Amino acid sequence: MSEPIKNRYEFVVLFDVENGNPNGDPDAGNMPRIDPETGLGLVTDVCLKRKIRNYVETVKDDAPGYRIYIKKGVPLNRSDDEAFEQVGISNAAETKDLKKLIKEAKKNNDVDRAVRDYMCSQFYDIRTFGAVMITMVKGALNCGQVRGPVQLSFSRSVDPVIAQEISITRVAISTEDDAEKKNNEMGSKYIVPYGLYRCEGYISANLARKSTGFSEEDLNLLWDAIINMFEYDRSAARGQMAVRKLIIFKHNSELGCAPAHKLFDLVKVDRKYLTEGRTAPRSYSDYTVTVDEANLPDGVTCEQRD
Repeated sequence: MSEPIKNRYEFVVLFDVENGNPNGDPDAGNMPRIDPETGLGLVTDVCLKRKIRNYVETVKDDAPGYRIYIKKGVPLNRSDDEAFEQVGISNAAETKDLKKLIKEAKKNNDVDRAVRDYMCSQFYDIRTFGAVMITMVKGALNCGQVRGPVQLSFSRSVDPVIAQEISITRVAISTEDDAEKKNNEMGSKYIVPYGLYRCEGYISANLARKSTGFSEEDLNLLWDAIINMFEYDRSAARGQMAVRKLIIFKHNSELGCAPAHKLFDLVKVDRKYLTEGRTAPRSYSDYTVTVDEANLPDGVTCEQRD
């Protein structure tokens, strides 16, 4: 793998939804997540990480070094066992003698590091976001915990959003008995008519060097994944979603030159629709996004991608 990144980064992602549910809450009947005090819409970091994983899995197609650890239908133990086999503890999952297994692992004081290094080298999402790999191999060994250099905040909408429940009809009938009684069935789905969401993220070069080896190639793939994270993951339930702008702040050092919040404060989203006499936004063009690059701290540069 390539050398770890040398620079710290912060970034802001602006994405929107039109007539869709960006992130349903299973504790609220899958309604769009909303802050009850402010009415602002929420999208979890886990939701966006899933989109990034899906993009990488699609474009890299399980290429060596770019596999995905957290994926649907694949037991985590399968990947964990593979790591132990690579460091010389073969057939870990089938080993019945736990004392022998533990003794074999402890012969090499660096086995824990070797296992984590293997997992980081093989799985892009571990190298990027880290992972808690504590599923036990026969209750005796695990791959430990890795803290990833890339972290995302919860996304929050710029304006309050309204979750609308839309009634729908289904022509298909569930049972033979229903076929004699009715011609269709009723259902419902939740949508947000429009919402512009803002997510803030952090990339630590220090953790990349010490922990996972997150590289420049990984970083470029991350930017591509963020820009395109909705393009290959369409769903009728999510409506029209798109990343509108990615704003990247790059420090000229590993530990950075300015606090993250001061950089985030340079990004302003103004409500243009209010000056036009309207009370609610319905498209990205209803906003104006500006970055105060004239007041960037020394040692920090800014790049904007649409």
